[in-house]
Amino acid sequence: MKRIIITIIVVIGLLGLIGWVLTNNKKENEAKTAVVAETGGAVVVKVATVSRQPIVLDFSANGNFAANQDLKLLSEVSGRITRILVDEGSRVRAGQVLALVDPEILTLDKQAAEDALQKLKTDHERYKSSFETGGVTRAQLDEIELQLRNAEVRLQQANRRVADAAVKSPINGIINRRSIEVGAYLSPGTELFEIVDLSQLKLQVTANESQVVHLKVGDKVTVTSTVFPAEEFNGKVRFIAAKADNALNYPVEIVIDNNHSSELRAGMYGTANFKFPQAAPAILVPRGAFIGGVNSNQVYVMDADSTAAVRDVVAGRIFGEQVEIIKGLEEGETVITSGQINLVDGAKVAAQSDAAQG
Repeated sequence: MKRIIITIIVVIGLLGLIGWVLTNNKKENEAKTAVVAETGGAVVVKVATVSRQPIVLDFSANGNFAANQDLKLLSEVSGRITRILVDEGSRVRAGQVLALVDPEILTLDKQAAEDALQKLKTDHERYKSSFETGGVTRAQLDEIELQLRNAEVRLQQANRRVADAAVKSPINGIINRRSIEVGAYLSPGTELFEIVDLSQLKLQVTANESQVVHLKVGDKVTVTSTVFPAEEFNGKVRFIAAKADNALNYPVEIVIDNNHSSELRAGMYGTANFKFPQAAPAILVPRGAFIGGVNSNQVYVMDADSTAAVRDVVAGRIFGEQVEIIKGLEEGETVITSGQINLVDGAKVAAQSDAAQG
């Protein structure tokens, strides 16, 4: 019994829903019929008046600040750390000693290389004298000269390793991370420090095809930051990609001097504001006015007798949802911006009222 009652309730609900849908569809059809009656059977379209408008080339692009240099300093020698002379947050100069590696083994290697070289120099003089008297062959003399050159190279390498026992900073910057402790044993390739140079920052942004054509390397850019909203920083375009990324945007790199009282840091959010001289006004129409897309170079124009006529035009630059018309339209003409799918050349049309368009 209970199941029968539930079934009846469901059926009544479905019948009510069907009735509501049919009533709603009837009202919509009556409204469409009323519009058609009012327009005498003409196709209702949206329109826009062709006008000459100022061209605004200015645009802004967002990105994150990156350090001018971000260097991971690696060990070039083997040995045990005996002293660390800097800590995280320390400012360092290029050539400044950051840490010391126990030089004992390195010094012994250097001494061995010096001794080997000295012996080969003596042997070389002996072989040279013997060659002049016929005591050794040319091949034997060439072999001892090769050994001498190799010994000189080994001594240079030993000297370099002894010098590298004093770990030096290759750049000016700040120690962002220290990865070693006193007593740790190093091998070549061990990470020692991360050093970042914040004297200049890079802001990496993107520009689309209509924006990038107005940019060139060396252009000055005003940069703002969310953490210092009341301040402006001076930047300069350093790089413009020759190829677009997967989103069809072009990477642009801006360099900013970071000697301002409010110090920016890598990773902060920034905005590049590109400013250009005022361009001459041009005829612009909505992008939606083109039949099938901008590349078609065709639009519908509504004539004075409310007839749709296909017009060939020459499209120029694209500014967002507005397209420049180089040839084919005059100021004051009316273009159809919506409803073209229902049109053919010569069809009667009726402009939708402003209230309906809103």
